[in-house]
Amino acid sequence: MKKKFIILLTVVTLCASTIACSKTSNTNNTNTTAQETTNTIINSDLKLDDDIGEVTCNINLDSSITVSGTGATVSDNKVTITSSGVYEISGTSSNCQIIVNSESEENVYLVLNNVNLTYENSAPIYVQAAKNAILVLPDGTTNTITDGDSYTFEDSTTDEPNATIFSKDYLTIRGNGTLTVNANYNNGITSKDDLKITGGNITITSADDGLMGKDSITIKGGNITINASGDGLKSTNSEETEKGYIDIQGGTLNITSTNDGIQAESNVNISDGTINITTGGGSANSSSKNNNDQNPWGQWGNSSSSSSSTSTDTSSAKAIKAVNTITIDGGTFTIDSSDDSIHSNNSIVINGGTIDISSGDDGIHSDTTLDINGGDINISKSYEGIESTTININGGNIHLVASDDGINASGGNDSSSTSGRPGQNNFSSGNGQINFNGGYVYIDASGDGIDVNGSIELNDGTVIVNGPQDNGNGALDYDSTFNINGGLLIAAGSSGMAQNPSTSSTQNSINVYVNGTANSLLTIKSESGEEIISFAPSKSYQSVIISSPELETGKTYSAYYGGTSTGTSTDGLYTDGTTSGGTEITSFTLSSTVSNVSQSSVTTGGSNSAMPGAGGNMTKPNSGRR
Repeated sequence: MKKKFIILLTVVTLCASTIACSKTSNTNNTNTTAQETTNTIINSDLKLDDDIGEVTCNINLDSSITVSGTGATVSDNKVTITSSGVYEISGTSSNCQIIVNSESEENVYLVLNNVNLTYENSAPIYVQAAKNAILVLPDGTTNTITDGDSYTFEDSTTDEPNATIFSKDYLTIRGNGTLTVNANYNNGITSKDDLKITGGNITITSADDGLMGKDSITIKGGNITINASGDGLKSTNSEETEKGYIDIQGGTLNITSTNDGIQAESNVNISDGTINITTGGGSANSSSKNNNDQNPWGQWGNSSSSSSSTSTDTSSAKAIKAVNTITIDGGTFTIDSSDDSIHSNNSIVINGGTIDISSGDDGIHSDTTLDINGGDINISKSYEGIESTTININGGNIHLVASDDGINASGGNDSSSTSGRPGQNNFSSGNGQINFNGGYVYIDASGDGIDVNGSIELNDGTVIVNGPQDNGNGALDYDSTFNINGGLLIAAGSSGMAQNPSTSSTQNSINVYVNGTANSLLTIKSESGEEIISFAPSKSYQSVIISSPELETGKTYSAYYGGTSTGTSTDGLYTDGTTSGGTEITSFTLSSTVSNVSQSSVTTGGSNSAMPGAGGNMTKPNSGRR
């Protein structure tokens, strides 16, 4: 009899607890009675990782908010969690806020089990205090968190919380379930500390930024889609040098943002993952030159509003942006940006990855140094393709198309194209440097192919330039020296500003002047008939600069225009075949490091001995077979 009485008493207590939670005030329309927690054992069908442990408390958000277990209470439509544990949240509520305020040194797990939660006046999930708050998305669950378009703040001097999911402490999101965040007021998910995502199918639509981690953002997995009216990912700590970074180690990111896609106050590190970014409406929405501004040198003039070298606060629509260093070790990137696609106020290092870029401004820009050691980089559209003060290309496979300069080493910083036209840079002269030490580089530029306010060195690798057709630019443009000590250079373009490599080079070069049409062959053969170079520029040309280890001093060579090749063409360069037909332009014997070759003469000399306009004065050879 005594045992039956105890059981009956327990049932009555649970019923009373549920009724108390659902009791409402007629004036406030909110729950007014605090939930008395019970020690009821929770039975959950969810399969949780072993390190999480068993559910210690169940929070049901159906027509009446109920709490079963320990560590949570309910009052005024707010569920407050005050201790560590595993909290399973389920059900639907159009007016409820989950608050975590735990002083425990242990983790607080919020397990979302098919939750549909809305809270109009503040963050539906608000972590005020927790050593680690971990949001768990179990397999097979679908969860939606929504806020209103205006918040009521307890403290009028602050704007916190300011995100649909907001944490003042460390926040982790894990699991394989689905989470949809509708951020109508401001940000989607914000942590004032570190934000880490290891899994989940997460979709965020935000009135401002999608993901914000003040101290850092780390993404190790998951499938994340962000549609942000501000920035996609953002880390904002500019006061502590070791913080303010973004680290992407895996997962899939699909970011569409009005402003920057990924923005960090210190470093961006990307080692793996699939990253798709569209910013500012894409490259088709970039600023453009005024048609009335006719300047053949492509100089737009300096702007008084260049981007700061110490902050990312300036509004922009760059795809990946950092104050300090961007390091890319791997991953697959598809970028369509109205502003720079990859931008650092300091330095960039690219060691690997597959990177496809369409940019309304620079494809890749750093203010100080840019090192490319590997990777497949395709810049299909840009104002300037690659830009920095010092550029070291040590490896990789690079293809770029630029409406102005292909590779530019000028120095200085770069302003946002959202505040003016593309390429609005404040650059100093004389300190630029480009070093080609390996890799493969193909450039299609309407301005200068390679432009350096300083010096160039080619030590190894292959560099192919399809340069400008107008005489106001050149395939090569440098202020100091261009020393070639190895590798292969082919630079085709107009003749008006044609500039040869320096005579201080250790490898020979020739500049062949001929009026050539697009896709017509220029072939260099040895005296024995061995084919040294067979190249078909993609645009009309009057000057083709060639430097190859096979061009030897004292040897005799012949230049031919036209004909056909049986070889395989890669970017206009034919290999593993023979060229037949065509017209012999001239035969010449190399007697100097740099030689100018035309139908009428052979001259020697370096950059100051080029033959401006020579191509335009020459008669196009008749086509035909030799």
